[in-house]
Amino acid sequence: MKRKLQGQYVTISTVGENAQAFVPAPLPPNPSLDWTSDLRSKFDQALLALGRLDSISTFLPDISLFLYMYVRKEAVLSSMIEGTQSSLSDLLLFELDMEPGVPLDDVREVSNYVAALDYGMERLAEGFPLSLRLIKEMHGVLLSKGRGANQTPGEFRRTQNWIGGTRPGNAAFVPPPAEQVLDCMGNLELFLHDQPEPTPALLKAALAHMQFETIHPFLDGNGRLGRLLITLLLCEQKMLREPMLYLSLYFKTHRQYYYELLNEVRLSGDWEAWLDFFAEAVIVTTTQAVDTARQLVDLTNEDRDRISGLGRAAASALRVHRALMGRPITASNWLVEKTGITPATVNKCLGHLERLGIVRELTSRKRNRVFSYAGYLEIMNQGTELPG
Repeated sequence: MKRKLQGQYVTISTVGENAQAFVPAPLPPNPSLDWTSDLRSKFDQALLALGRLDSISTFLPDISLFLYMYVRKEAVLSSMIEGTQSSLSDLLLFELDMEPGVPLDDVREVSNYVAALDYGMERLAEGFPLSLRLIKEMHGVLLSKGRGANQTPGEFRRTQNWIGGTRPGNAAFVPPPAEQVLDCMGNLELFLHDQPEPTPALLKAALAHMQFETIHPFLDGNGRLGRLLITLLLCEQKMLREPMLYLSLYFKTHRQYYYELLNEVRLSGDWEAWLDFFAEAVIVTTTQAVDTARQLVDLTNEDRDRISGLGRAAASALRVHRALMGRPITASNWLVEKTGITPATVNKCLGHLERLGIVRELTSRKRNRVFSYAGYLEIMNQGTELPG
């Protein structure tokens, strides 16, 4: 449905020239959404898919092991959209205090993303509301180290920013002037808290993400935080028990169309086209997540069966195997610490697992060797491959 401009342009003067900055109208859209039968059906499918995703926790042996890796996969993908060249393996090596194969700032950026999500989930668990304060606190964590640390972490911008181009005058999009950011974000916070009217959780996540990206309230990290906001909101609204919905891979795959839709909504108010895209993203992404979880369960069950055939060594080898499910790239000394098994026994277990083709050594040294649970990592890596 086409509406009028979803806000207003204001003239700004910055870097020695005038430009037009866009100030969005508060949510919800006006006039209200046109729920065609196709759009309602798509949202119903997305809600069913979310329910299936949420139920994963009932058939996964240990949801925390899956989440540990799944969150890191999302961090890699979300940062990749911003141009970061870090793989999942790089991040796991970095967490082992080892040198990743990419610039340190790249992998630190991904690590910050994990920390920001963890922080947000902890605050929600404490009963803290999803609010401007929490968004700013998460931003502070997201930009705490590495690139962006000098871009006022945890604070809304006090200067003009722009997207694309070399200056506001030739930019693809110019967000609201700095002095209007707080008002815009205040209106967004009211919408998150069901003012002026209640909004269903999935619809709220779709609309809020779009509005956040339009406001672009920070000097850096807006894309990553805007994507985190979707998952956080669905967890706060009890649609997901765990932070398991991540749309970064879908947005990355359809990046050009995603940006076109953001612009189309601002210019002509075609929120329905955006909502159709968003619902499709949820359907595809949840299906992939459920499939990934099933593949991991099948792999680990199959590997456990093979390990069980080791005789007396099986019990210790199974403990090492379970630890590897949580960290599929890890060092032998971490396995000793995690399992409580002696170094000699851990090394024997790793030898058994190598012979079974379950683990692969990544180093060639005698002490503190690093091993990869190759099959597990291969499944988790689907979609994160860096371009040639």
